[in-house]
Amino acid sequence: MTIFERALQFVTSGSRIGLGSGRAARAFVRLLGERVRSGLLHVYGVPTSNETADLAMQEGISLLTLDQAGALDLDVDGADEVGPNLDLIKGYGRALVREKIIAASSRRLVILVGEEKLVPRLGTRGKLPVEVTPFALPLCERRLRELGYPPVPYLQGGRLFVTDNGNNILDCQVGPLVDPRKLDSDIRALPGVVGTGLFLKMADTVLVGSGSDFRLVEESHRGSRPQILSGVRHHEPVHQTT
Repeated sequence: MTIFERALQFVTSGSRIGLGSGRAARAFVRLLGERVRSGLLHVYGVPTSNETADLAMQEGISLLTLDQAGALDLDVDGADEVGPNLDLIKGYGRALVREKIIAASSRRLVILVGEEKLVPRLGTRGKLPVEVTPFALPLCERRLRELGYPPVPYLQGGRLFVTDNGNNILDCQVGPLVDPRKLDSDIRALPGVVGTGLFLKMADTVLVGSGSDFRLVEESHRGSRPQILSGVRHHEPVHQTT
């Protein structure tokens, strides 16, 4: 069983599901679409990006706006880093703000990752995306540099990338973070910042694996210590924390 097949076990007919962005989320959406087209499931999706919306429509998944859906039963997405207690860095796929809104609107956030995304401390991979309004871009660049996290504007085709929200992305150069919550607060306090890629105490379940090997780690409530529930080969938690 793959992590995508295991994630489908959280889905029931009639569910309202947040559909994430990125490679792992796309694989899940395709598998979900297969089940929908076969008549085994009827669900409603709320996409986190225009790209995901296009894919979901191609797969025959009925879509709702967040306003139409209200509270979501489930959100399935990927992550770029998974740290202790299932804290996350997301946003390498440039959809971080909508992903965070959908995650906050969901009763359960399920994250799908490979082993390479597990880190002992958030920031280990060296990058934290921050979404900012275009008007505030020069100010945010200067203030982030003053905070000690030099930003690099994300470009596509030699031009500033524009998110689905009409904003820009600054990739802050970071190291392993001592206090992610304070950093998140400090950055969000800057005028013009729309959101950061820090997803703290939001994930409920992380499925880790590749191929048919996986392990599932779940929190009994958001913010608690993760505990192993089931798996194929692995039997240890994602992280031992103290």
